[in-house]
Amino acid sequence: MAKIAGTCYFKIDGLQLSLTGGIEVPMNTRVNDDVIGLDGSVDRKETHRAPYTKGTLKVPKDFPVDKITNSDNMTITSELANGQVYVLSEAWLFGEANHNAEEGTVDVEFHGSEGFYQ
Repeated sequence: MAKIAGTCYFKIDGLQLSLTGGIEVPMNTRVNDDVIGLDGSVDRKETHRAPYTKGTLKVPKDFPVDKITNSDNMTITSELANGQVYVLSEAWLFGEANHNAEEGTVDVEFHGSEGFYQ
């Protein structure tokens, strides 16, 4: 049997950080939606969404807070357990990053100008 889930490696500009789980990367950046006419005809429209990577990171004492919160040109690499590698380039922190001190984690979401599987 092939391994399809489990161990994952997450890097920001080559700096490896530790995930506690919940990593997510998109499989598509084009989204199809229905356009339904009053006569019952069905067509489709295609829109785009931003490439992204999100997950829950552990926050040790040397966690690169400034890099994550202030950089807008990061390269983020997610090496998935099934062997796929997703690369997000020219990335920035999307939304908020709040340190959960009780769990020692932070949920982060990064958007970028380009995301692709290597």
